Amino acid sequence: MANAILSTQKLSKSFSSGGNQQHVLKNLDMAIYNGDFTVIMGPSGAGKSTLLYALSGMDKPTLGSISFSGREISKLTNDKLAVFRRDNCGFVFQQMYLLDNMSILDNILACGLLVSKNRKDVVNRAKQLLERLNLDEVMWRKFPSQVSGGEAQRAGIARALINNPQIVFADEPTGALNSTYGNAVLDALTEVNEQGQSVVMVTHDLRSARRGNRILYLQDGVIRGECDLGKYVSGDMTRHEKLNAFLGEMGW
Repeated sequence: MANAILSTQKLSKSFSSGGNQQHVLKNLDMAIYNGDFTVIMGPSGAGKSTLLYALSGMDKPTLGSISFSGREISKLTNDKLAVFRRDNCGFVFQQMYLLDNMSILDNILACGLLVSKNRKDVVNRAKQLLERLNLDEVMWRKFPSQVSGGEAQRAGIARALINNPQIVFADEPTGALNSTYGNAVLDALTEVNEQGQSVVMVTHDLRSARRGNRILYLQDGVIRGECDLGKYVSGDMTRHEKLNAFLGEMGW
């Protein structure tokens, strides 16, 4: 697919539960386009997080294939998938899973030094990212237990970006945050996207969804609809109205 950074063919994912097969994703043919901010929405149990984990190489499909920049990744070994994720992907979760016994800065450096052995360059990039995310130097030396949820989330974004990934995956990144901290996280993801990196975000939150330029609605394991919101512009109420109308059509 032209300009697709990620694409799937007949992607399916099933789980065994109590002797029964639960089909979570069903024969999905889809693409994630380079430079897009793609938002995946849908009701609980639709398979949104399962799809995110499959696209990112964190989980393997039961059937079908996934390609990244024309290279099939769905058949890679676990070790090669780990290298693929390290070199190409950044991850932002609702819970940041920062290491409690390491400072905010060291959490980020630990990821960066897996790829680059030039410590000076990694330290400089980490500090630039933290400054860009409005985390001042006093915060860098604190431990995760000493910072707020919003500060930890922004630190997690810095960690996700330290290796300059081609694509950032975010799973309900504002789900545990108040509006102020949530907006700071959304601003950071929007800025990342405006600088050319692709973002794929799963969310239930309308405020978060409005940041995307492309909305995919997943239900019962299949994509039921798609909405093009165009480039994000702060305060543009037409995208709010367009998103609400689309979700109404989907039965949200």
